[in-house]
Amino acid sequence: MPSDDVVLLVNPTSGKGAGARAARLVLPRLQASGREVQAVAGRDADDALDIVREVVAAGVGTLAVCGGDGLVHTAVQALAGSSTRLGLIPAGTGNDVARMLGVPRRDPLAAADVLLAGRERALDLARVGATYFVTVMAAGFDAVVNERANAMRWPRGQARYSLATLAELRVLAPISYTLDLDGPEVSGEVHTDATLVAVGNGPSFGGGLRITEGAEPDDGLLDVVVVAPMGRRELVRTYPQLFRGTHVHHPGYVRHRVRRVTVAAPGVVAYADGERIGALPLTVEVAPGALRVLVP
Repeated sequence: MPSDDVVLLVNPTSGKGAGARAARLVLPRLQASGREVQAVAGRDADDALDIVREVVAAGVGTLAVCGGDGLVHTAVQALAGSSTRLGLIPAGTGNDVARMLGVPRRDPLAAADVLLAGRERALDLARVGATYFVTVMAAGFDAVVNERANAMRWPRGQARYSLATLAELRVLAPISYTLDLDGPEVSGEVHTDATLVAVGNGPSFGGGLRITEGAEPDDGLLDVVVVAPMGRRELVRTYPQLFRGTHVHHPGYVRHRVRRVTVAAPGVVAYADGERIGALPLTVEVAPGALRVLVP
C-alpha cells in the first residue's frame, strides 16, 4: 500500500500565476488532514521531472500536481509504472486531464478534497518511444498550427496562435498519411489524405478540443481519428464542432481503435498533451494501467 504522505508540485507560472495562488490555498487544507505534506516548485520542466523522480524513488504515496496539462505531462514521465499516485490541483489554461477525470477545474479546495478522499483509478497511458502522454497526440492541421506558432516571436499569448491559424488556413492543403494500424478490429496499412489525424488516450486536448471524442483512458486501446480533407470554409465551419464532439457526425470522420499505430506524413511535427513530441513518422502504443490517479 502506498504511504499517506503528499508532495505538492507547483508550477508557479501556470495560468498566469494561478498555480502559485492555488498552492497557497490548498496547502493548509492538505496539512489539516494530518498527513505529511511537502510543497516544492519546479524551476522548469527538467527540474520538475527530477523532483518527480526523487518522489517516486522515495516511495511517496501521492504526488499532487498544481498546474496545467504541461506539468502533468512532465510528471507522468516518472510516475508511469510506479506505485505513486497522481493527484490533480488544476491551475492551467487547458486542464484536459482534470476535465477527462471529472476533477473540479475551478475550485482548488474541491480538487484537494478529491485528493484527500483517496479514490484510486488505474489509467492507461500512450507511449511514443520513451515518452508517455495522457490525452491526445495531434498530428494534423492543429499540430501544424502549433509548430508555426511556436516559431513566432510576436505576438505573445493566444493572439500568436490565432495568427498562426490564419497563416496555415491560407496554405491549407490535404496531408498524405500512411497509418499502420494494429487493433482488435483493424490491422494493416491505410493510405489516406486528411486534414486532421489524432491519436487519443482520452477525448480532448487544448482546453476542451474533443478531437478523439469517445476515447476512454482505461480500456486498453487508443482511438485514431481521421478527418478527411476540407476546404478553408468547411474547416472554419467544422472547427467549433470539435469543442462539442459533434464532428463525429461529419461524413469525413473515421475512427479506428487500436493497441498500436504508426503515423507517417511528410513535414508534420506531432504534439501530445500540448507538448512537442517530434516529427512523423511516430509509433504510438498503449501502456495499459500504467498510471494510478486519484479521482472523484
